[in-house]
Amino acid sequence: MLWQDWTMSNDITRIHTGEVQNLTDRFAHRAAMMKPSEIRSLFAVASRPDIVSLAGGMPNLSAFPMEMMASVVEKLIRDNGQEALQYGSGQGHPKLREQICDVMALEGIRAHPDDVIVTTGSQQALDLISRIFIDPGDVVLVEAPSYVGALGTFHQYEAKVVHVAMDNNGLIPIALREAITATRATGRKIKFLYLIPNYQNPAGVLLTAERRTEILEICRDESIFVIEDNPYGLLGFERPSPNAMRAEDSENVLYLGTFSKTIAPGFRIGWALVPQALKEKLVIASESSILCPSNFTQLAISNYLSDQPWRDQITSFAQLYKVRRDVMLETLKATFPAGATWTKPGGGFYVWVTLPPEIDTKALMPKAIVSKVAYVPGTAFYADGFGSWSLRLSYCFPSPERIREGVKSLAGVIKTEMELRGLN
Repeated sequence: MLWQDWTMSNDITRIHTGEVQNLTDRFAHRAAMMKPSEIRSLFAVASRPDIVSLAGGMPNLSAFPMEMMASVVEKLIRDNGQEALQYGSGQGHPKLREQICDVMALEGIRAHPDDVIVTTGSQQALDLISRIFIDPGDVVLVEAPSYVGALGTFHQYEAKVVHVAMDNNGLIPIALREAITATRATGRKIKFLYLIPNYQNPAGVLLTAERRTEILEICRDESIFVIEDNPYGLLGFERPSPNAMRAEDSENVLYLGTFSKTIAPGFRIGWALVPQALKEKLVIASESSILCPSNFTQLAISNYLSDQPWRDQITSFAQLYKVRRDVMLETLKATFPAGATWTKPGGGFYVWVTLPPEIDTKALMPKAIVSKVAYVPGTAFYADGFGSWSLRLSYCFPSPERIREGVKSLAGVIKTEMELRGLN
């Protein structure tokens, strides 16, 4: 059938069957909760080569040994292609789950492979846990600010997000107590506390060991379980991060990990370490979503962990990010106006900048784009529209030279805006 004949026939059929009706009228109620993040909305602009993007949190793969990985993949296909290209277990490949336990042991976690569920990135694990636990109207406690991907997931499942204050030492325990008391006074049910204790996204701060213990005690006393999301824990610059919270509490902490930051995000392999009581439901939920994680990428990572110096590679990544962190902090100090403050991360990808409250960083974005620099406005990291005078800067991907260029340009935009508002 010619293309013109097919399209005419198809149009007639759609008219006769009423399919010209807008499909949006047929969406499920939950579809209304699906909204693009502010970061994704920036991609079209931030990806332009003339823009210095300090927005996205993409790992920098310039230090990744591509030839070595090519040999790993070649050997995998040659020696074990039949298994690598076949369906696998819904829980994940047994050998990789054992190796994941070895990786987590670096942060003090003693775990059994049977308690590990491999997922398509840790984002899928977060989605599955939310699907299992959240009923519409339930409360999820999160840091203020918090990871935009988590906020989007909780919103999609119609949870009410309650932010808990943090400072340069992470989540504040007394603020957690107050949030629990205030929430329960409204009659709402708190399902869990979600936090990123190591070099937090977006603030870059590290939760101290003392606060970790206190937060765990509070949550046990209040029968609230903890989701510990830990993408950056092995990417400390000066010293190792404290032991994972899961190392201290194996019953009340659900731990999420990923290889996206320490190997490469394109493999899309993460995991959840959960108590036995949750494992079966989580595997069932995963199988209904993706049937099974990719056998090919699991075995590629497994072979990499078996045959290559992966600890040294993580050290190389951390050194690369430290150089870029230092350049960003130096340039902020040299160029940003008085009245601006920022965090000084000891690892990870991000710096959180706070400006005078009169400055709206979302409204300022078009001016920044004209000056060839992009960032993420602070409101992206709050569920309630808060944070309009803050912004996140990412140093992981651009070169040091581009970081200097972008921070200087942004400083000029902010200084001009402050002058217009009489803030200098």
